[in-house]
This record gives sequence, structure tokens and C-alpha cells, in this order.
Amino acid sequence: MKQIYLIILIATINAFAQSSDFRTIENNAFTVGEKLTFNVKYGFVTAGEAVMEIPKIKRIAGREVYHVTFKVNSLPSFDAFYKVRDRYETYIDVEALFPWRFEQHVREGGFSMDFAAFFDHRKGIAKTSKDSYEIPPNVNDIVSTFYYARTLDYSNLDVGDKFELHNFYKKQVYPLDVIYKGKETVEVEAGTFDCIMVEPVIVEGGLFKTEGRIIIWLTDDDLKIPVKVKTKILIGSIDAELSEYEGLLKN
Repeated sequence: MKQIYLIILIATINAFAQSSDFRTIENNAFTVGEKLTFNVKYGFVTAGEAVMEIPKIKRIAGREVYHVTFKVNSLPSFDAFYKVRDRYETYIDVEALFPWRFEQHVREGGFSMDFAAFFDHRKGIAKTSKDSYEIPPNVNDIVSTFYYARTLDYSNLDVGDKFELHNFYKKQVYPLDVIYKGKETVEVEAGTFDCIMVEPVIVEGGLFKTEGRIIIWLTDDDLKIPVKVKTKILIGSIDAELSEYEGLLKN
């Protein structure tokens, strides 16, 4: 009898999870298995390496999610100047493309910081170790925002047009605008790519908190692979350029 009750309970939970009134986003940009590797340059010096990867699909809150990892490490030769060991993880709903969980582990110079949040989209709250906070529908973390932005249609935009998104961080929801900046051809170690340029206007987000501007070059196709990122952080201007890629979605 207990086994029958348990089966019914599990079935009820799964049915509720699948019947939730969430959006469905068409994703022709990325899939599990994608791995993007970047050279991180400080001026003319290659200072580190960054890897964005979708190693697997998992289940959270009864939903399938992309487990996304983003790691940034300074090279051993650069550690004495400014050692970086940063790791971000996000779990992005496969259909709705919002996060269920986000983790941030920052180790930069003598600074360290850890943060995690669970996004309960059914109740409209984000839970952290500090408290629970109200969130709007489809809110993102800083990494899931980037993947969601790859699915947007920029083809009919004029320079200066923008998408208005929202990012939850620590205890607050921040506006995050993605501004279209035009097109440009970019040559990096991984090849030469026709790109669109976007500028995310970020208020908060750890490594991503801008002291100036961030410009991202995305391939001008359905995949919108990030080819180059130019930003300014506390120690100066940093460029990240695509050096290798694998596991791209085949359209």
C-alpha cells in the first residue's frame, strides 16, 4: 500500500511540474555538449583562460535543465600579478530558458566570495542563504542571461535598440539591458567570423560588474557564438577571444 501511495505521489508531483504555466522559448543557438574556450588577454599579454561549457542535462524541480559551467583561471605565469580562480554555475530550464539555481565562487587576488540562489519560479521567489526575495517572471542570473540573449532575434534591430531583461543578484532584481551596436567582422584564434555586437548594461554580478563598458561580439547566425568580449575590470581592460569550440548545435 505504501508503494502504491509513493508511486501516486511521485506521479502527481511530476504532473504538476510539467503542467506549470511557463513560457516556451525556441532555442536554435546552443545545446548540451557545447564547449567554448577563450584566451583572456590583459593588454598584449595572455593572462588566463575561460571555458563556457554545457556538460550535461539534469533535473531540478521536476524540470530538465542545462547544467552550465563558466570557469576563469589566470595562467600560472600571471598568478603572481593577479591570481584568478572563478567558477560560475547555472541550471537553465531547457524549455523556458530561465535558471533554477545559480552559484558563484570568486577568487580574485586576495578577494573571495561565494553566492548561491535557488529560483522558485512557481512561487515567484529567489532563496539564498540570507533570505527569500520576490522575483518577476522569467528573471535570470548573469550567466543564464547570456545564454538567453543568444536566442534573441537581432535581425530587425537598428543600432541603439535594446532588449530589457532582469537579473537577480544577492538580494535584489536589477535591470539588464542588452543594446544592439551593429555588425563587424572579427578575426580570432578560432577563425574569422561575421558578428553582431551587443552591449549588456550590467549593474551587479561579481566579475561581470563593469567599471566601464562591455562589448560582446556574437556570430551573425542562429548560433550566436560569443567570439570576443571586451570589458574593463578593476585592474584594467580585458579581452576574451575564442580559441576553440566544440559540440555546437547543428541547425
